[in-house]
Amino acid sequence: MKIESRLTPLTDERMDDEQRRVLNDILSGPRGNLDGPFLAWVHSPQLADSAQKLGAFCRYGTRLELRLSELAILLTAAWWRSQAEWQIHEPIARRAGLADEVIEALRRDEEPPFARDDERLVYRLGSSLYARKRIGQALYDEGVDAFGEAGMVELVGIFGYYALVAMTLNAFAVRRETDAPLPFAEP
Repeated sequence: MKIESRLTPLTDERMDDEQRRVLNDILSGPRGNLDGPFLAWVHSPQLADSAQKLGAFCRYGTRLELRLSELAILLTAAWWRSQAEWQIHEPIARRAGLADEVIEALRRDEEPPFARDDERLVYRLGSSLYARKRIGQALYDEGVDAFGEAGMVELVGIFGYYALVAMTLNAFAVRRETDAPLPFAEP
């Protein structure tokens, strides 16, 4: 899929050795493409290298079920109105078992009709972080009871990493070439 941004396109002639190395690392890793923020990050090889390693862990290595991590990602994409982030992760979230009604409510910025308590908890934790910039003690305790301390650390890491992704995609107007309508109205 073709991806565009407002950054200067990186051609072989314009890339330095570090950019080529990071590009090769990204393309030969589990992602296999420059979808998402990587098109922008390759402009700064050190950022790209660090971010793609963190992203690989947040996407593929946490102890959370894929369904829950994708819920956290979609909540983040909806909060930031990140078009490409939503377009990339919405089908993954569906395949991971997130209900259509939950996905659509997130997209519309409405509280979803959760059938599962663990999903409701991820939503409450993320909503608290985004809206209040904190997690109250009682909610924190619920999170630790459900996911353990390491799971809570990883969940907050997912929120933080995908907020970075969303900001990157929004700031550099990264767009996927698609005939599908954008999930969010542009501000």
